[in-house]
Amino acid sequence: MKLSRAQHQEIARFLGRVPPTRQSLRRLRERFPSQSQSTLLSIFSQEYQKQIKRTHARHHTPEATEVYYQRYLDGVIKNASSPVLLELANEVDFAPSLMARIVLERFLQEQDGSIPSKTLINSMLRDPSQIPDGVLASQVYQCTVNDYCYGPLVDCIKHAIGHEHEVLLQEMLLAKKIPFLAEDQLRAKGYDKTPDFILEVPVAVEGHTIHWIESKASFGDECSHQAYLQDQFWSYWNSARFPSSLPLPSPGSTSS
Repeated sequence: MKLSRAQHQEIARFLGRVPPTRQSLRRLRERFPSQSQSTLLSIFSQEYQKQIKRTHARHHTPEATEVYYQRYLDGVIKNASSPVLLELANEVDFAPSLMARIVLERFLQEQDGSIPSKTLINSMLRDPSQIPDGVLASQVYQCTVNDYCYGPLVDCIKHAIGHEHEVLLQEMLLAKKIPFLAEDQLRAKGYDKTPDFILEVPVAVEGHTIHWIESKASFGDECSHQAYLQDQFWSYWNSARFPSSLPLPSPGSTSS
């Protein structure tokens, strides 16, 4: 489906006035009932990530880390069963999974006397039972299951949705008898960076000739278009192997 720039800006302004919580997502659906839940959730996630990127640095200063860690310790001493880390993240408008990462890293540093590896941190965030402190393990778990934009659970969901949309797109191409080469087939031929599908016989859509398709299971706002251009699309566009395809959608369209 497509949204006009004005519609997208109205949704973005609404999200700028509310905290990134489950209740806000419910209010978003009530405010814009004509939009699909998947579209609103995608915009919700994108706007929240923009906010986190703007404020990320101030949450990672040594001073902020010590304040958060001490508040965590004080909180669990008072009530270990209370969602101390989750409430702290919501209070300072920071992603719960990222707050959990900060406190977990500080805890491990205190335990071992050295900075833990990212591999170890990621492993413990994926499986909090590995954390050698039951209270902190529970606190980290609460953060990951209540974070809608960051963390291992969200990463798994995004990966699954992306794969689902690629499968759906492949089924559509097969149903319409459009010959194509999928990404795994292209890699088997020795290609490195490839679109999801190369059309062996180009097709015309709305006056444009389509040579390849890149599936993005997210809302296509202006920022994401620019990022995908830099990271992927220009390399396809400029490559002799992949002739230019359909111009990128105008801001406010969704990719599927």
